[in-house]
Amino acid sequence: MIQGIAHMAYTVTDMEKTLDFYTRVLGLDYAFQVTKDDGSPWIEYVRAAPKQYIEFFYGGSGNVPAASSGPHHLCLLIEDAEAAAEKLKQENAPVTAGPKRGIGGNTQVWTEDPDGNKIELLAPDSDSPHNQ
Repeated sequence: MIQGIAHMAYTVTDMEKTLDFYTRVLGLDYAFQVTKDDGSPWIEYVRAAPKQYIEFFYGGSGNVPAASSGPHHLCLLIEDAEAAAEKLKQENAPVTAGPKRGIGGNTQVWTEDPDGNKIELLAPDSDSPHNQ
């Protein structure tokens, strides 16, 4: 029945900063926008993979840690943790942990988006269960 994850959704305080972070810093592609019936912006989408998106709602009211109000973290699949950490540093984005090898057989780098939502960038080892 389940074919995959269609999207993660966040309400954000500054859409411009959020889209810049996810597209320019993390390198995801901007996908599309959904507007309200009156034509005003409602949701912006970035593509993580074919048919997999992260959606951002306008209207956040402050910096609320994700673990207390929503998902614990978003995990994005990468190939090279060292390169990802270097890219984050070059973009002055926070590297809150790593690169480090996790218990699950992967190397991970942690960052946060402009609203403080935690993001894990995961590079699975060849024998990691994440490669199944």
